[in-house]
Amino acid sequence: MTALPARREAAATARAEFDVAAVRAQFPILSTTVHGRPLVYLDSAASAQKPRAVIDALARLYERDYANIHRGVYELSQRASALHDAARRKVQRFLGANDWREIVFVRNATEGVNLVAQSFLAPRLGPGDEILVTEMEHHANIVPWQLVAARTGAKVVAAPIGDTGELDLEALAERIGPRTRMLGVVWVSNVLGTVNPVEEIVALARRRGVPVLIDAAQAVQHQPVDVRALDADFLVFSGHKVYGPSGVGVLWGRLEHLAAMPPWQGGGDMIERVAFEGTSFAEPPFRFEAGTPDIAGIHALGVALDWLEGLGLEAVAAHEAALLAAAEDALARIPGLRVLGAPKRRASLLSFTLDRVHAHDLGTLLDLEGIAVRTGHHCAMPLHARLGVSASARASFAVYTSAEEIDALARALRRIAESWR
Repeated sequence: MTALPARREAAATARAEFDVAAVRAQFPILSTTVHGRPLVYLDSAASAQKPRAVIDALARLYERDYANIHRGVYELSQRASALHDAARRKVQRFLGANDWREIVFVRNATEGVNLVAQSFLAPRLGPGDEILVTEMEHHANIVPWQLVAARTGAKVVAAPIGDTGELDLEALAERIGPRTRMLGVVWVSNVLGTVNPVEEIVALARRRGVPVLIDAAQAVQHQPVDVRALDADFLVFSGHKVYGPSGVGVLWGRLEHLAAMPPWQGGGDMIERVAFEGTSFAEPPFRFEAGTPDIAGIHALGVALDWLEGLGLEAVAAHEAALLAAAEDALARIPGLRVLGAPKRRASLLSFTLDRVHAHDLGTLLDLEGIAVRTGHHCAMPLHARLGVSASARASFAVYTSAEEIDALARALRRIAESWR
């Protein structure tokens, strides 16, 4: 996730050091066909495909080690519990967290934001207080804050972006006032690919005493993460975007925050003692994990993180930077095609429109050639309104994306552009 010249310079190195064919061979779905054409999957920002290691881990747990966790003294339960606990420590290592107790398993990044909004922020809000977000946020980093604001009399304020799709840091700083109680900011925009300078943003908020939640759903799969260096208060990501199963996500929070937060949901395994006269609750992270979790999914998430780290996140970043540079060059040559935004730092996705072709029609036409892209507002309606478009198409790249697939996308878009003149 570097500037365009650096991305271009990285191309040769990435080709030499990253064996994309060997990576693709680990993804069974990539050998399938769609409408009689080889699948070209360019929607990894929505949900990544799963390597054989993750698929096998799910099957193996259900076949050999499945039982409920933290409840049984018998062998199967002990094995399943050990795998679950090991997955939590893998996430701790992956994020560079200080303590495994800072890792809360949730269903997805969205649930993580909701948990923070309801448990951490709501008790701190009053009429006239403000929650600051940005114009480039995913709905998951807008709507949960709106819900608690409506209940408490607070309001949600948005910091603007410039025409290039970059956050206006001066305007952001101006909007951090004495009534600001939380800043929620996306690390990487799921529409523009803009990589926000989260270290600088967190430092700015911390000087004003404002806690920060980072939406890292589009970031952790593309680069190494160190939450200690970030110095934020909370960070969320979804397992299904980082080559793990769907239905599993992570909330990282500072231990002192989690220890002071009340439970959000009640049920089994989040309690210390239950009586009709009252209930006492378990310590973090368990107080936030009511009920039976996705036992196999959490284990497979740990396997996915091991698998991704085994590729080398620096090598992954270089490979994806080369793909992005190639895609930017190829799409720039297509008449009538407009790529949304031009940030100095962009992650591995491009959203675009094509003259006289609605985004949904464009997605259908590409699908007929076996090419899967996302179309619509990408759960970012305010951002699309800011950009002056109702919908766009989005191509997003991953560890298994090849240069040939970028070429296939460009050829298909050029044919469509020429046929719709």
